[in-house]
Amino acid sequence: MASRLRRGLLAALLTTSVALPVSAAARPSAVPAPAPARLAPLTPATAAPGPLDARYAVNRDSLRAAARMAADHGDRRRAASLRAMAHPERRFLHFDGRDGGRTAEVVGDLARADRVAVLVPGADTGLDTYGRFHAGAVALQRELGDRAAVVAWLGYETPRTLGPEALTDGRAGDAGPRLAAFVRELARAKPAARISLLCHSYGSVVCADAAPGLPLADIVLYGSPGTGRTGTARQLGTTATVWAGRGAADWIADVPHVRFRIPLLATVGFGTDPVSPEFGARPFDAGPGGHSDYLGPGSVPLRNIARIVSGEVPDA
Repeated sequence: MASRLRRGLLAALLTTSVALPVSAAARPSAVPAPAPARLAPLTPATAAPGPLDARYAVNRDSLRAAARMAADHGDRRRAASLRAMAHPERRFLHFDGRDGGRTAEVVGDLARADRVAVLVPGADTGLDTYGRFHAGAVALQRELGDRAAVVAWLGYETPRTLGPEALTDGRAGDAGPRLAAFVRELARAKPAARISLLCHSYGSVVCADAAPGLPLADIVLYGSPGTGRTGTARQLGTTATVWAGRGAADWIADVPHVRFRIPLLATVGFGTDPVSPEFGARPFDAGPGGHSDYLGPGSVPLRNIARIVSGEVPDA
């Protein structure tokens, strides 16, 4: 009976999401932006201080150009967000404002960092909501200290929480190879650095798709609905230590942890709960907070995630 109820809930959610009208407002991807600058791959040479500064300057110019185009298009919110991202102290490894936006922003000194955390966001993260993603990266880097860098990787079109994409791993299937390519490039550029992948909410599904064979120390799943096709930590195909935590007030705990196919529609759900013993991840204390509280300054999960990135043992 419980299984039928869970399946019925997910089917209803999917049906409702598919039925939601999407023509009433322009999609974020409709805002025009210039083609991205052509940049050399990251290597030990191009990840040195001088070349990185030049790279950041090129992307800053691209951000300013995109802000002007957004303003000319009449999208004041997008223009304001892009102008904030183009601040002289911000550092972007990649920026492409087209099709909703793709970015990789560095917080900290990547050239000198011996620990690098790559943040992968969940649903409803984009150029128009980028401020909260950036704030989490800043809080984590401050917790880690000067010898660490955080890369906020927005390399895919995230699903809407109330859209059908948030119930399937379709977006993750597109994003996973891009994330894997980025992490491999970063590892080649920083061969001595300890690299960790931090995966929030739907970002956990993206990380699971990217994980096999990546040169990582840790994979941290927090606020996770599951990992989709991989139902256990062992099935991720990684030598990294896999961690999982969930805040006591996180609504994601109430999402049914099932995975099944609805004929003619999609495979729905993300399977085993990552904080369950069956999944096999190492647990860490994620505190009393909710779904958006994991990287809050001074919080329990921020402290424990920083410990993991640093190679230390978190509170369980």
